[in-house]
Amino acid sequence: MTSTIAVTRWIPDEALKVLAEAGEVKLSRADRPLTPDELREFVRGSSAIVGMLHDRIDGEVADAAGPDLKVVANVAVGYDNIDVPALAGRGITVTNTPGVLTDATADLAFGLILAVTRRLGEGERLIRSRTPWSFHLGFLLGSSLQDKTLGIVGLGQIGQAVARRALGFGMRIVYSGRSRAAEDVEKTLGAKYVPFDELLRSSDVVSLHCPLTPETRHLVDADALKAMKPGAYLINTTRGPVVHEAALADALEAGEIAGAGLDVFEAEPEVEPRLLDRENVVLTPHLGSATVETRTAMAVLAAENVASVLTGGNPLTEVRP
Repeated sequence: MTSTIAVTRWIPDEALKVLAEAGEVKLSRADRPLTPDELREFVRGSSAIVGMLHDRIDGEVADAAGPDLKVVANVAVGYDNIDVPALAGRGITVTNTPGVLTDATADLAFGLILAVTRRLGEGERLIRSRTPWSFHLGFLLGSSLQDKTLGIVGLGQIGQAVARRALGFGMRIVYSGRSRAAEDVEKTLGAKYVPFDELLRSSDVVSLHCPLTPETRHLVDADALKAMKPGAYLINTTRGPVVHEAALADALEAGEIAGAGLDVFEAEPEVEPRLLDRENVVLTPHLGSATVETRTAMAVLAAENVASVLTGGNPLTEVRP
């Protein structure tokens, strides 16, 4: 019996070819996230689901798919959209796509750091608006990064990649997280492990790279923002709900921090309205992994996970409860 593989949104042809060798591919033609009802109907009778970060895949979705469902492949590193325990309890394998998007996301994170500290967005908007301007020594002054402290929350693969980039700009590195990095990692990066509250107090730029969990939801809230330096900047390229957006807007309005660069949002794709018109905020639409090479590699890895499980092999990158 041929396996049916439900793919909830467009993926590159390279990944579709891998899936086609393992079963019959059913690809959603909707150029948008499926509603919960649509998703349950779409996956009915499937042996595998290839989903995106906006697809909430829980026990109800698994039950709708039916008893043949063997694997759910999330085309993302984070898997807060997947009810892993519920699926594991039904004997369903869950996979993600770690590793392949590390450098692309780190590049984007550092791009946001440069954009907000050097006021690149403001300058670009000024030019496009055809506002008259002339060079002078006080014009659109930003903040340099040399000899400043970068605080990284979550020194995993992406956090380490951001740290390596920061070293090239002459920055000092401190970090916090659930656990310390290996000694050789700390030594190579010159990174100092500090408690989260100390990181907030001492960092000129705070860059978030922790997963979204119940413990990290709203990790950066009003109290955390008040603990930051008045001249500090907040960067978020991990998951939107790690930051309390309304509290961030309050902090920016009150001048409690200097600015923010956000690639992810609490109620994505919606954005806290008060952030939209602020000149000291740089906003990008979840572009962390958005290179041709990276998005293709993510989709291919997800497809290889599906193909391996459906043909009786082990998953390449399994997520365990």
